[in-house]
Amino acid sequence: MSVLNYTMPLLNGQEQDLSDYAGKVVLVVNTASKCGFTPQYDGLETLYQNLKDDGLVILGFPCNQFGKQEPGSAGDIGAFCQKNYGVSFPMFSKIDVNGSNAAPLYDELKSSAPGVMGTKAIKWNFTKFLIGRDGKVIDRYAPTTTPESLKADILKALQA
Repeated sequence: MSVLNYTMPLLNGQEQDLSDYAGKVVLVVNTASKCGFTPQYDGLETLYQNLKDDGLVILGFPCNQFGKQEPGSAGDIGAFCQKNYGVSFPMFSKIDVNGSNAAPLYDELKSSAPGVMGTKAIKWNFTKFLIGRDGKVIDRYAPTTTPESLKADILKALQA
C-alpha cells in the first residue's frame, strides 16, 4: 500500500493525484513561512534542483498549526516561496497535519513512521518524511534535520 494514494489540492487549487509521483523518491515536508526553520526552503530547493532528474520530488504542505506561522493565503504562500527561496517543487494548499481535521495523507504518514518514543503527532513545522520508489515510508525526520543532511538517505533511496 502506497502512502501516495491521495489527491491533494495544489496552491493554485488544482487537484494533484499523488500517485503521479509513484516510482519517484518523495520527500514530504510540512512548511511555514514565518518559522525559524523557514530558511530550510533554500536547502530543499537545492536538493530538488540537484536530484529531480534522478527521480526526487519534494512536496511542500503549508500548515498553520504551529505558532500560527503560516497565516497567509495560498497566493501569499506561493509568492513568498518564489520570491524568497525560488521554490519550484510542488507546493500544496494549507492543511492540518494533526487533530481531527488532519489530512488523511498525514494520518497515514504518521502511522507509517511514528516519531520519537512512538509518538504520532507532528511536533513542529518542517517535519520530513522520505518515501521510497515503492510508495512506502522510509523514515521520518525532525524539523531540526536539515535538508542537506538528508542527501545520503535520498541518494540511497534513489539507487534502490
